[in-house]
Amino acid sequence: ANIFQYSTYAQNIIEDFDNLPVDKSKPKPRVGVVGEIYVKFHPSANNHINELIEKEGGEVVTSGLLDFFLYCAMDSTYRAKHLDGTWLSGFFGSLAREALELYRLPYAKAVAASKHFDPLQRMTKVAKEAAHYIDLGNQCGEGWFLTGDMIDLIEKGAKQVVCLQPFGCLPNHVSGKGMVKTLSEAYPDVRIAAIDYDPGSSAVNQANRLKLLLATMFE
Repeated sequence: ANIFQYSTYAQNIIEDFDNLPVDKSKPKPRVGVVGEIYVKFHPSANNHINELIEKEGGEVVTSGLLDFFLYCAMDSTYRAKHLDGTWLSGFFGSLAREALELYRLPYAKAVAASKHFDPLQRMTKVAKEAAHYIDLGNQCGEGWFLTGDMIDLIEKGAKQVVCLQPFGCLPNHVSGKGMVKTLSEAYPDVRIAAIDYDPGSSAVNQANRLKLLLATMFE
């Protein structure tokens, strides 16, 4: 009964958004936002980057918080097969991933049937796409998910992508900033900018880097 109520509730919310009037005379370019989990989601940590993107005329697209936990669950499965993880840890990782996918299934079905929302990708598919460019053994921090997240948003129409990380965050500099050239070659019409966030960094410089990227939105 709870799952049914949850499914109905999700469908009603999506339908309400679908029925809102939309001005399609001024299409907004899609801008993907990826990065280290805290900087990506906390407005104070990223100096309200979503608001700035919208102010400049872009539409923010990003993955949800649950995707990060799905990525973590997949890591134990990989470690059990290729590294030092145990069969039991791999089994529980797969079990946790499927449980989370089942939990969000009503929502996934609702957005898949909507007129405006992007369909959700299973984490196994995100991993498969990422594996073309980076080994899934990259599991520190956001690891391979950072690369997979960028690919997923690019495939959903984001021609500009910003990759956010704390200053000196080595894992994100490898699987995020370090993949900019590779992904730019694979998607030549996409612009990717890596922005470092640190208490000692200038918010003006961060905003200028973002605005420089967004200047290409309407070309």
